[in-house]
Amino acid sequence: MIERDFDVPFIADLALREKQIQQNYRPIISVHKWFARRPGTLFRGLLLSEFCAGALRDNYYRPNDLHGIRIADPFMGGGTPLLEANRLGCDVVGCDINPMAFWIVKQELEDLDLAAYSEAARALRESLEAEVGHLYRTRCLLCGATEAHAKYFLWVKALDCRDCGAEILLFPGYVVARAVRHPTNVVLCAACGQLTEIERLGEPGHCSSCGSRLRIEGPAKNNRCVCPKCGEENPYPGPKPRPPKHRLFAIEYCCFRCRPNHEGRFFKAPDSGDLGRLVAAEERCVQMRPHFVPADEIPAGDETNRLHRWGYRTYREMFNSRQLVGLELSCEAIQRHRDERIRNALATNLSDLLRFQNMLCRYDTTALKSLDIFSVHGFPVGLIQCESNLLGVQDPDKQANIGSGGWSNIIDKFAKAKAYCRKPFEIRHEGRRKVVVPITGEWIGDSRNGHNERRNVDISCTNAAEIRLEAHSLDGVFTDPPYYGNVQYAELMDFCYVWLRQLLGADVAAFRVASTRNTAELTGNLNMGRGLDDFTDGLSSVFCHMAKALKSGSPLVFTYHHNDLHAYYPVAVAILDAGLTCSASLPCPAEMGASIHISGTGSSIIDTVFVCRSAGSVPRRWLAEDPGGAAALVEDDIGKLRLGNVEPTTGDIRCIIHGHLIRLAVWSLRRAWQSDLPTSKRIAKVGAWVAGFGGLSRVEDYLKDLLSAAPAGQGMKIQEDQPYYGADDAEVPF
Repeated sequence: MIERDFDVPFIADLALREKQIQQNYRPIISVHKWFARRPGTLFRGLLLSEFCAGALRDNYYRPNDLHGIRIADPFMGGGTPLLEANRLGCDVVGCDINPMAFWIVKQELEDLDLAAYSEAARALRESLEAEVGHLYRTRCLLCGATEAHAKYFLWVKALDCRDCGAEILLFPGYVVARAVRHPTNVVLCAACGQLTEIERLGEPGHCSSCGSRLRIEGPAKNNRCVCPKCGEENPYPGPKPRPPKHRLFAIEYCCFRCRPNHEGRFFKAPDSGDLGRLVAAEERCVQMRPHFVPADEIPAGDETNRLHRWGYRTYREMFNSRQLVGLELSCEAIQRHRDERIRNALATNLSDLLRFQNMLCRYDTTALKSLDIFSVHGFPVGLIQCESNLLGVQDPDKQANIGSGGWSNIIDKFAKAKAYCRKPFEIRHEGRRKVVVPITGEWIGDSRNGHNERRNVDISCTNAAEIRLEAHSLDGVFTDPPYYGNVQYAELMDFCYVWLRQLLGADVAAFRVASTRNTAELTGNLNMGRGLDDFTDGLSSVFCHMAKALKSGSPLVFTYHHNDLHAYYPVAVAILDAGLTCSASLPCPAEMGASIHISGTGSSIIDTVFVCRSAGSVPRRWLAEDPGGAAALVEDDIGKLRLGNVEPTTGDIRCIIHGHLIRLAVWSLRRAWQSDLPTSKRIAKVGAWVAGFGGLSRVEDYLKDLLSAAPAGQGMKIQEDQPYYGADDAEVPF
């Protein structure tokens, strides 16, 4: 059982490593972008702990077969718990109210003829090369060849001065590339628009083209920019509700003729040929009568209102002419494919490609690559945007991708993802050495190509509280539910959905709705008027539904974390309403500390894994009777995490405390719980118990030394070679 056999240090170490480069540990996630995917290693560890006898460390790297075990996930999202259960041979039942989540998991679990897919993908890219390949060529500054491949086009936002009407380029700075992955710093000249390479940013010197003094800082800051012509200070975004203009100012390219003898990257300012190709793309876009480019308006929302402030009113306006032409042609080629599964796979590829093929992507001047639109889990509207080569750039000798964001990149990672389904593996760390361990006999999918084997896979796009499940038919529920007030994934996924729906909507029942947004979503959302009571009611209805379908004593296991203790109260209410007891709260890394949206902040990367049952037992020492006892449990958890090479921050420690407080609240309130009270009163009962126990502050009083010594912000820290942890406990039945 999980309470007895889950090995926190072992899984914490694996989970932390996985989250640094998740696609290397679980290539399956590369089928399509989804947000905040929990580590596959965590759910593999949980499933093996529950259903396999023996030490988890011994079972983890062995093939396992849990045939006949039936697992459900009512909030499947990107599908991690279902994928891990399916891989182990379980029958799986999953649902999600979001059509994109349903579609992504469907594509992850559908078996695919990889050879036929690869041939279709190659043909698609070749057809695009013939149609628009010339739009992604440029002249090399070194050898003069006109067939160099443009990797990235860099654009700056522009507005017209409200006083004199002159065009103002909103440069926040003039550094194009920093001397990290390139031998020198590349700086744009504000006077002539040419690029100059310099040794030190602190001493920029003069432009190599016009001799003007180079500047590092740009004129745009604090949403203000002074017109260089008349001196008027202009605010941005502008007052007029129209999409911003952009001006091309730099290109990173690759010349295969010069590359063997060239150090670093290739950069240039656009020349007349580059500008001519833009005109050609614009003319073709005007002449085109698109069938697949969506005309959908962008609805108001917590995330999308940022787009509205910048004047974006339709999704189409988030792309430039060259992108629209290439994407329309891609859709036309995909629709012509006769094989349904291959057509669906290519359509999924296009949906994922959209993340890089839009005019909200940014350019990382240090890593020298494109940052996709969802790199910060939102709609960031920057002043400098990066357009990637639609086709992708491939080294003709090594057959490897150069750069990111093109068709070749998407095809390659999708093929690797589906190959992993046939031959999954784990990574074992032996000191500084990583060893890939094939897990022969395990596989992922609804069927096993070439072996005539099938598995029971039942997934649907529906509200989890309404899915049909027979009583006592589930051996376990493993899930990662929404966290109150989390990122509005539906608002973000509509960006991809409107294209996918336009391409496949007639054939997919889940795509008949105009948006992935749903009033029954379990998130806090100011725009839709959803608060804590709504979140509580929704979570409770799903937990109650799942509890009825569980066999007696079988686990409902879910991950959760939030910086605010009050956001945990709905969790306690839902567990209690379902008639379950929380028999364990276990810590495990679930995010990457170096992620753009987390790094340097006080946010937690540690999830609490809540294990809930209708009957069973808990270790007596877990039933703390006062804040000092709870603090001792937190210290124990921190010790286990450290054995797993995880150094918790202050935010992590607080989330661990939250988990124990909620577990103890459920234990204490379960016998006299009244599920028929109004939602606000049930939430208040949990809050009152937590306050009476002493709350967060009293537990923290016992952990002052730990908290003061803990890092305040997130980062990346991995150590190696730690000993094994284990302990025995007396059990208390419930």
